[in-house]
Amino acid sequence: MASRRQNPAGSGLKKPRRTPTHPSGGSMTATSILTRASHKPIPQLSLLESLAWVTGFRNHALRIVQSSHDRYGPAVRNGVGFMTGISLFGPDANRFVLLDRDGLLSARGAWELIMGRIFGGGLLLRDGEDHRRQRRIMRAAFQSEVLAEYCERMNPRIARGIEGWLAGGTRLLAFPAYKELTLDLAFDIFVGVELGAQAQRLGRWFEATVAASMSILRLPIPGLEFQRGLEGRRRMGEYFASLIPARREAPGTDMLSRLCRADPATGEGLTDREIVDHMNFLMMAAHDTTSSTLTSLTYLLGRHPEWQERARRESLALGDEMLAYQHQDQLPSLTQALHETLRLYPPLSAIPRLALEEFGFDGYRVPKGSMVSIFPIHTHRMPEWWTAPERFDPERFARERQEHRRHTHLYVPFGGGAHMCLGLRFAEMQVRAVMHQLLRRARWELAPGYVMPVQEAPISKPRDGLPIRLTPLDGTR
Repeated sequence: MASRRQNPAGSGLKKPRRTPTHPSGGSMTATSILTRASHKPIPQLSLLESLAWVTGFRNHALRIVQSSHDRYGPAVRNGVGFMTGISLFGPDANRFVLLDRDGLLSARGAWELIMGRIFGGGLLLRDGEDHRRQRRIMRAAFQSEVLAEYCERMNPRIARGIEGWLAGGTRLLAFPAYKELTLDLAFDIFVGVELGAQAQRLGRWFEATVAASMSILRLPIPGLEFQRGLEGRRRMGEYFASLIPARREAPGTDMLSRLCRADPATGEGLTDREIVDHMNFLMMAAHDTTSSTLTSLTYLLGRHPEWQERARRESLALGDEMLAYQHQDQLPSLTQALHETLRLYPPLSAIPRLALEEFGFDGYRVPKGSMVSIFPIHTHRMPEWWTAPERFDPERFARERQEHRRHTHLYVPFGGGAHMCLGLRFAEMQVRAVMHQLLRRARWELAPGYVMPVQEAPISKPRDGLPIRLTPLDGTR
């Protein structure tokens, strides 16, 4: 069967077909099944293709999704397992699913099936008024003035971390180094504690919980991945719960203390259980997704030393050894490289929802109770929308081009709609703060011909830890 993707070669980018929109901005390709009876069934993956999704998605998500889109078009059905999986492709699908203007989809229903026993009660696993209430209370911990405090607080720890890397010699495994640093930063900023000897143990607990969220065999059998994740969740919950009484009595400036306070606008507060649930989820998001982005950015700047030097010149020109929150906009090259990194390696490759009602999308019938998924990892590389999408080209995000604005939901590394990542500004700030100091202190290289082997789900990360060679700019070690 001929490919449905456009070839970007030759005359350049092919102008994509734009679908008409409702006055509200929603796509007219998404309609209620009750108002249009002519919807056709969604193409079904073969048994072998379905098994490839189940067994290969962790390491080959992009290849699997691209192949399905090429062969079947904008929607495909996967019937393996206890429920129907519906995959929708492209920015129109992203807009429909993320905005969910008609309340047809549930984030909680989907994520509960995937990670409910691991990260249950997190903000992503809530819907409707409950989600709006929890998000409103938590928003106070992510205001600009609070982020500025976090930035100032994390900078000295970043400096100590980088100093330790440089003192350790020229060879560094970037991913575990970032994991250790971001875990240290997360516990300081979110919990207000020094990790010390606990760091390794807490790191293992977090690694186990994240890995368990993608376990194929979800049985509590001792020694297996899923059971290790359940144990990590239990231990972290006990740890956070033990800190709450003191934070309610004498709150500090860390995030745990802020979650222990009542909402100043309404007087509402969170229960101890809600706080524990949010802390477990926030720590995972801050620790793993930020480590993922830092690692991918380090890899791409290593492969493209001209961009590394360009970003370094801006950091050196800024003059400040540590990045102040208000100076982030003075690093445009680093910011463009960060956005391009999130395009090529979005931390979350897929975003699922559960269909609460039967509905139609783009002429297809989506049955009630199916797991509906969209794929940032695929949309971010569609040649119908991006110029040479496989190429590292940060200038596509420059003011003069703005390729990511060709559709409202073409670029979705942080999701969108009601469930847009609450901590996106914190995550980007942390990445800039770390990279600013690293660019000023060292230059790094990859081995000749090196290509990073990537685990693409549940969190994008290198399977080999990303080995790099660090060279201090002052010539010392």
